[in-house]
Amino acid sequence: MKSLSLIVSCYNSEDYVERCVNSLLLGGEEVEILLVDDGSNDRTPQIIDYYAHKFPGIVRAIHQANGGPGAAINAGLHAATGLYTKIVDSDDWLDATAYQQVLDFLRETNRQGEALDMIVSNYIYDRQGARHKKVMRYPTILPQGQVFGWQDVRFPAGKYLLMHAIIYRTSLLRDEAKLELPRHTFYVDNIYVFEPLPFVKKIYYLNVELYHYFIGRADQSVNEDVMLSRIDQQLKINRRLIIFYAENITDSSPVSQYMEKYVEIITTVSSILLVKGGTPRYLALKKDLWRFVKQYDETLYKQLRHGAFGIGVHLPGKIGRKTAVGAYHIAQRMYGFN
Repeated sequence: MKSLSLIVSCYNSEDYVERCVNSLLLGGEEVEILLVDDGSNDRTPQIIDYYAHKFPGIVRAIHQANGGPGAAINAGLHAATGLYTKIVDSDDWLDATAYQQVLDFLRETNRQGEALDMIVSNYIYDRQGARHKKVMRYPTILPQGQVFGWQDVRFPAGKYLLMHAIIYRTSLLRDEAKLELPRHTFYVDNIYVFEPLPFVKKIYYLNVELYHYFIGRADQSVNEDVMLSRIDQQLKINRRLIIFYAENITDSSPVSQYMEKYVEIITTVSSILLVKGGTPRYLALKKDLWRFVKQYDETLYKQLRHGAFGIGVHLPGKIGRKTAVGAYHIAQRMYGFN
């Protein structure tokens, strides 16, 4: 069995997918690279077929009609044979040195017969043209050199785990969480990170900068203007997180508390985008979102609404909205996110 399955969703990625795949090939025979072409209409299908032909024991090309990032990840996850799985966006890449350190760790963990649920590593916001890159590290939040559980985790406000930081055990995703992402929807990485969390018991943190998260393309899905144009999809994901939390979380355990903070962050991002949009339609959508939280889980609503973020996104009037957006931009500079 391969140590690690790497799933790459590819849609019209001809300009950058080779950089991604070349970085993953350094894993050699210990990894499988699942390149999922999601109905591209450029040279992406030919590029991934070339890699599959050139590296038959490592690379597999999967072709499907366009179904969006979620459908591509689903296809990769269904095909994965590695003990662990990591998602890599086609415009991102892995650091060569950190990659080998992660594979060394997986090899030793497998030799000892230790089955982990989630492995966390650092990632870099690789903003195009930026001289200094923001690195998201967790040494003051997560224990090092040991297996730990949620009771040992203390995330401060505004800091949380993105997909780029996480490697999951494949069977946890497929058999325990039974993860299935929605089709034709962006921002599914939030579901990918969120819904398996109740099944995670054994965590390990590797303090290495593994993942380069590229930021700066005008058409990138996390560009704020693009996110606002796709706000219906952001809200769809936001509501699914709320529903999952309300229907599956019934206690105040450490993992439940972390998941509540995650819902708070995503709801804040949705709200700020709508506040920035500023039109009556966008402001009405913000009201609808918070009304949905209240109707679905009043306890969750009270926690979110009366927290600092909830108060911030509800500051009244134009001055209040301007203040909320300004605070959001300060947080962007502090944490380096797009």
